[in-house]
Parts: sequence; structure tokens; C-alpha cells
Amino acid sequence: MRVPAIADPAPSRPTAPRRTAVPGAETTVAAVRTALPPHRYAQEDLTEPIGDLCLAPGADRALLRRLHASAGVRTRHLALPIERYAQLGDFGQSNDAWLAAALELGEEALAGALRAAGLRPADVDLLVCASITGVAAPSLDARLAGRMGLRPDVKRVPVFGLGCVAGAAGLARVHDYLRGHPDDTAVLLTVELCSLTLQRRDGSRANLVAGALFGDGAAALVARGGGIGGGCAGPEAAGPTVVATRSRLYPDTERLLGWDIGAGGFRVVIDAGVPGIVRDHFGRHLRAFLAEHRLTTDDIGTWVCHPGGPRVLSAVADTLGLPGHALDTARHSLATVGNMSSVSVLHILQTTWESHRPEPGTWGLVMAMGPGFCSELVLLRW
Repeated sequence: MRVPAIADPAPSRPTAPRRTAVPGAETTVAAVRTALPPHRYAQEDLTEPIGDLCLAPGADRALLRRLHASAGVRTRHLALPIERYAQLGDFGQSNDAWLAAALELGEEALAGALRAAGLRPADVDLLVCASITGVAAPSLDARLAGRMGLRPDVKRVPVFGLGCVAGAAGLARVHDYLRGHPDDTAVLLTVELCSLTLQRRDGSRANLVAGALFGDGAAALVARGGGIGGGCAGPEAAGPTVVATRSRLYPDTERLLGWDIGAGGFRVVIDAGVPGIVRDHFGRHLRAFLAEHRLTTDDIGTWVCHPGGPRVLSAVADTLGLPGHALDTARHSLATVGNMSSVSVLHILQTTWESHRPEPGTWGLVMAMGPGFCSELVLLRW
């Protein structure tokens, strides 16, 4: 697909001046925890079974094998044992499997994050729950509220449609909420079981790319408003504060990424034009965002970048002129757990926090892209 030229539309009315951060209105990340299914596989052990699911008998598997070898993935976790996928007869059965596994993983991630923050389920005032790999009504957040002992008056925001960008966008919207409710505690929960969306007997490149790249998991992030000081388990456990956020939609790019939804469920749309959007436009918008805060890319000490795939990571590094090591944590996440859609940036944030804790005062940037086509930026200060 030829990537369309993107021109920023002229505003229809004068743009109001942007507000600077209000002292005392900071959002503090108190904890992040990831939960992974117990079914862990080496990439090479998944190639042929996924081929059995996606390809017709006797079909050429050369492309499938090339994609699995070049995806940058070494191991992944799946919601079900690999042999179970052939037994899922239709979208209803796949969605039932999504709901059962999503509740288990969502509870594990949420309970772990609350424990790490020194909080109880009853302390949660807002629960934002994002998933794009299954549907349920009542939604996951409603089912988890009673299951885990959240208060009956907890505010809930179930989110569908943001996809890979939801980890960053969810954190941004939690921050928006806490600026208006500084005495509250908010939780972002993301649950993605990408393996359950694979389309059987679909040898399209997009379906094969998804079968080579995506993994399953859940993550929860606990955030606290400035009115309670972002309090958590102890001073040594205090996480970064959210300084500012920025959302961006790219016109005429709706067909770059998303779902085609039909009788078989969610059929993935992944266009080869995504790295081109990153190279041509993402860097310019990111630099403009940093400049508003008198920062450049050289000032950012931690890059929490959604690992869309090797080509996307290379495009981000190239367009921003980043040193070779800047996206190592994202590449390591991709290698060890695959692309987990909205879960990935939270997994990378947790890894950054735990494995090489940034020095106080270090600037960080959370960034992700998703259906729309869109991007989300979250500026952090450790």
C-alpha cells in the first residue's frame, strides 16, 4: 500500500494556549505488574503448528517460516496449550476461551499491582480496562469487580478499539482523570489474548505476520493523584510521575491497522505502510511535543516504546536518531514474550523499573501506535 501524504489540517478556530502542569496535580505510578499464561513456547516450536491452523493442507510454508524466523521473537506465552487451538470451532468458542483466560490473567495482574502498591481492592476509585481481542457484556472490569472485592461504587471504563496504543493511551486517560480527582486511586488493566484471534485456513500475509509476532498476557498499572502524594508501599518503591501527554490521529490511514470483523471473528489488518508513517511523521510530532517542555530526544533517559515489530522499532530508532541501546528493553520484550498489543508498553515499563531503575530526575517517554492510525505519547519524570 502506498502511504498517503499527510497534511495537518488548518484549525477551524484559534487554538487555545496549552496549559502547563499544575503543581500538586501530578499523577504518580505506584506499581505495574504483568501476568503471563503458563503455556510458554519457543518460536521454532510454534511455526509448524500455527501453519497447520492457518494454511490449507499442502500449502507452501516458505513465507510462514521466513516470517517466524525474522519476527524478532524467541519465546511467547499462549492463552491455551497449542494443541487446543485446533479444537476451537468458531468465533463463539474462541471468545469463550478469551473470557475465561482473560478473567484469570486480569485478576492475577490486578491483584499483583495492588499488592506492590500496598493497596487493597477497596482502595480503587477508577478501573480502566482495555482489550481488543475479545468482547463481553458485562465487561471484564464488571466481572472482576465482584470477583476481587472492588467497591460497588467503583467507576469503570471498559475500552475496546485502541489495540496496541491502549497501554499508553490508557495511562494518559488515567492521568486526565486524576488531575480532576487528585485524591483518588486509578488502575489501568490491559488484557490481550492475541492467539485466540488467529484465523484458520487464512494464508494472508497479515494473518501469518500476526501468527509470527503476537503473544498473550495482561498487565495492571496503579496510579495515584497528587492530592495523596502518589503514596505507595514505601519511598524506595515510588515510581515515575506523569508530566504531560499527547494524542495524534493520522488522517486517511484507517486501513493501516485494525480488524475486519466477520463470521470467523477478528481478522487482522496489518499494512506494510506503518514504518513509513513512523519515518515520515512520527518523529516530527514527537520532537514538537518534547519542545513544548523545553526537551529534546537527548534529554530522554528511558524509552518505553511499544514493540510493534523489528521494522517498526528500527523506524523509530532511525527517525529519532536514537543510540543503539535506547530501545533494548523493547527489543528484549519482543524477543521474550512477543508483541502483546496494549500489554507490551506496561510490560516494558515494569522491566525498566525493576531491572535498571532510573536515577531520580530522569526523563522518560512512553510511546505506542495503534488503529486509527494513531500514536500516543506520555512524558514521565522518575
